[in-house]
Amino acid sequence: MAHTPVNHPARPIYRAIGGLVGLYFVVFGVLGAVVSLGNDFFAQDDTKALGQGTNLAFSLVSILIGAAVLAGTALGRNRDVVINGYLAYALMVISLGGLAFVRTDANIFNFSIATVIVTMTLALVLLMVSMYGKVGTDDEHEAWQKARLVL
Repeated sequence: MAHTPVNHPARPIYRAIGGLVGLYFVVFGVLGAVVSLGNDFFAQDDTKALGQGTNLAFSLVSILIGAAVLAGTALGRNRDVVINGYLAYALMVISLGGLAFVRTDANIFNFSIATVIVTMTLALVLLMVSMYGKVGTDDEHEAWQKARLVL
């Protein structure tokens, strides 16, 4: 039995929010790649894009994540739910790892506290989008509604 809503009335809004998160990651990644182009791949300096610490490695990771979210949003049909869910958890791990290593030599993505906060916030938004964006049949929606009313 599904624990997430099926055919939520605000599903198009959540899908649009997911697309905006993907667009943000692509824009951030491109800007980060532009400002860190002459530096080392894992440079640990004061390079910033949109107020967040970054380097070429994290910029490319951001572009890939944003492209995956945008592709999932464009494909729809619950593929976006799966992609957003997995990427949300991956971003949480990256963000917590960045927080753990922010002032050490192990800070390979050149994270700052602002980068950690923004990445974690966007990960939580993606997780929310994945929870409320599921599309299903009318029978699945009715079963979810009945289960919701019983609980």
